[in-house]
Amino acid sequence: MNPPIRHLALLMFLSFLLLVAATTYQQLIAGPDYRDDPRNLRVATTRIGRERGTIITRDGAVVAESIQDENDPTVFQRSYPYGELYAHIVGYDSLLFGTTGLEATRSDDLTSYRDATISGVLSALFGDDLRPKGLRLTIDNNLQQIASDALGKQRGAVIAIDPATGAILALVSKPSFDPNALIGIGAAGLGQALEEDAAIPLLNRATSQSYAPGSIFKIITLSAALQNGVANPSTIFSDPTSLDLPGSTAVIRNFSRNRCTAGDSVSLEDAFIRSCNTTFAQLGMDIGADGLVGQAEEFGFNRDIPFELQTLTSSLPQPNTFDFNDAGLAQTAIGQRDVQATPLQMLLATAAVANGGDIMAPFVVEEVFTAGADVVSRTEPTVWRKAIGRATADTIAGLMERVVTSGTGRRAAVPNIRIAGKTGTAEVPDSTPHAWFVGFGPVAPNPGEDQIAIVVIVESGGDIGESATGGALAAPIAQQVLAAFFSIPK
Repeated sequence: MNPPIRHLALLMFLSFLLLVAATTYQQLIAGPDYRDDPRNLRVATTRIGRERGTIITRDGAVVAESIQDENDPTVFQRSYPYGELYAHIVGYDSLLFGTTGLEATRSDDLTSYRDATISGVLSALFGDDLRPKGLRLTIDNNLQQIASDALGKQRGAVIAIDPATGAILALVSKPSFDPNALIGIGAAGLGQALEEDAAIPLLNRATSQSYAPGSIFKIITLSAALQNGVANPSTIFSDPTSLDLPGSTAVIRNFSRNRCTAGDSVSLEDAFIRSCNTTFAQLGMDIGADGLVGQAEEFGFNRDIPFELQTLTSSLPQPNTFDFNDAGLAQTAIGQRDVQATPLQMLLATAAVANGGDIMAPFVVEEVFTAGADVVSRTEPTVWRKAIGRATADTIAGLMERVVTSGTGRRAAVPNIRIAGKTGTAEVPDSTPHAWFVGFGPVAPNPGEDQIAIVVIVESGGDIGESATGGALAAPIAQQVLAAFFSIPK
């Protein structure tokens, strides 16, 4: 074979290899992305009529289902009977806008395979049930409704969890939206309006929005002090009317703009119960950047939370940055400056105190079941992190109980139940403060006794405005949910 023919043969061989490689890439690697892209009208049109599995709450309320078309039994319409109430948990399955929430993360379980796709044919050959599976959530429908009603029309979030297992009992984000409005070809205008709404109703504020935590971060600062042996509840601090921050013109004052107590000194115990900014600012400087940041990271800051709904990572700067001079430490210790936390993160920190220091991985799907109601999988509780030791957790739990019995959290009290809590009023630039409450109950439960932890945030003072505090605005919302939980027949 002469050289020109050899070169031509080699060129043709390489071109053939390139064609095979490109085809393989498009089919095996890029193919699923093309298939799942909501702009793929061919696949989307096929998906319109496909049946999807039912989603129910732990107490049997149907929150998502597929309704069969009266005129064509092969066509189904997705429906969300509770509308806005579960929009940020369940999400939606929309021709125009794709899938979100559990509709997205659990799509493989919820999708029917009774079609002509290769996966459907193979499943049929192996005798698999081609009908879609359903989901049973950990959410209690009654608790979810009460949490939504308690928050009302105010912007913010309410989340409750079982500290011992990580099961989410309620998750509400306001404002919300009706996912039914996004189903069907005529939803384009409504979807665009939701995306452009300044109130951002599509945002899940419970998991995907971070805020300055304010004084609820003092739980973490106190943990760092106890874990590192820097101080204990009996440690005495000076009680000035204001604290000048070293190397800075900044000054930290208590919310009342007065001393924390009537004297010149205050114990760490009383400072926590009264939520004294000056004491905890000084405590932060005593702990140091490594101790404070390290403890926050043990609680989950700067780490991705393992959760099947989309989450935002809560954050604070690393110890070696310029933010952690003494002034930065003092401001961070009271949950201000550059500290940003999601409600979910602060819920897990609170649950760790309730659970002896262990943070359980949060989950919202309890069971996956077949169309014949047989359970095929069940979520097993797992420990995500060991945040603090049991002795530290028990000490903080005792102090948090006193916050509710005689401190800033009195309005979260539930008769005949030992409730622990912490309030927070977080300052926000160019806005009114955010109102926080975190808590749990009962404190020190008996074996087999159900327990609940909760976080409430109301953005920008809610209905009260500039005079809002966590104790005045967020604590009463938490109280309604806590009271409802303890009244549910067990």
